[in-house]
Amino acid sequence: MDLLFKLGVAILVGVVGGRLSNRLKLPNVSGYIIAGLIIGPSFINLLTAEDVESFSIINELALAAIAFAIGNEFLIKDLRRVGKDVLLITVAEVAGAFIIVFLVMKFILKQSTEFSLMIASMSAATAPAGIAMVVRELKAKGPLTQTILPIVAIDDALGIMVFGVCLSLSKMLAGGERYSIIKIIGSPLLEIIGSIVLGLIIGVIMTYVVKKARHSEELFIMSVGFILLGAGAAKVLNVSSLLTCMVVGGTLVNLKPSSHRVFNIIGEFTPPINVLFFTIAGASLNIRVLFSVGILGFGYLLARAFGKYIGATIGAKAVGAKDEIVKYLGMSLLTQGGISIGLSMVIREELPQLSNSITTVILFSVLIYEIIGPILAKIAITRAGEVGGMIRKSKKR
Repeated sequence: MDLLFKLGVAILVGVVGGRLSNRLKLPNVSGYIIAGLIIGPSFINLLTAEDVESFSIINELALAAIAFAIGNEFLIKDLRRVGKDVLLITVAEVAGAFIIVFLVMKFILKQSTEFSLMIASMSAATAPAGIAMVVRELKAKGPLTQTILPIVAIDDALGIMVFGVCLSLSKMLAGGERYSIIKIIGSPLLEIIGSIVLGLIIGVIMTYVVKKARHSEELFIMSVGFILLGAGAAKVLNVSSLLTCMVVGGTLVNLKPSSHRVFNIIGEFTPPINVLFFTIAGASLNIRVLFSVGILGFGYLLARAFGKYIGATIGAKAVGAKDEIVKYLGMSLLTQGGISIGLSMVIREELPQLSNSITTVILFSVLIYEIIGPILAKIAITRAGEVGGMIRKSKKR
């Protein structure tokens, strides 16, 4: 059957899944993944395992666009405003999730060091879309809300960096190579530095070039071109395409005052790509593997939730945050989505022997966390007394 036909079916089935999710008050991504699962090898096999492999370019494009969009959150003046406290809390919750998940996988569930490192490194990132949706819905404003939003942006960046370090270490362990402390630290550090430098260079060039765009169509073409250039150059130079594209976006938002035009126009381009990305991700899920790694899946869910909650609570107490932040921040940071799925696709290429188990656990956790994450965030914001905060403030004026 023609691949274009299958792509068309995947998009349309994904849209139907998204609509059904909306009717059930669930995030769209859950519907996309379930729709992909149904048309994948686990059920009707419209999208075969070979088809999923053929669509890898879509995964790469979606990941590049997601990473570029995350860069929009790194406006230096905003980072200065939120201060070091938010950064310290973010580091604490990322460390909490990583450490707890690694310990549970390695010493309780008896998994290999490589598996434990990789699955732990993927536990850090928080999906911002679900939380932002809850904040808008509740018209929330207050100390907790103002702490949540910058954290979910920063922990994606930290998560990508942790993933890069663990990927390098796991590849050495899996390959049976001899390694030293210098190599363990040096290789990932060089990859991170290389990604940042490459992203800065492309970001500076992009900032200059897009100023020359004569109309929206040309701006759109240039923007997509630079995102593809960043992702492609990173692969050629063997550095992180995710981190590179994120730095490109971060450079653009800080150097170009009207950068919102670029991010808005990319936002109009990405919806069909995102639908395909999540639907294909669902199709890649082997339901038989799900049963075989069921304990791992539930172990990961509990360990990640506990680690994030403990890490966020300790971090908030350490910086002397307000009581509502200490009490409710941890339960607001459980959503998991595109970045984690994207990282699982990277593992498929770099560590294929771990791919099936890791991909299934991550997709399973995304399904669960995308359902309960926004619900818990809503409960936390409500208990913190920040519902309608914007309205109350305007009335006081």
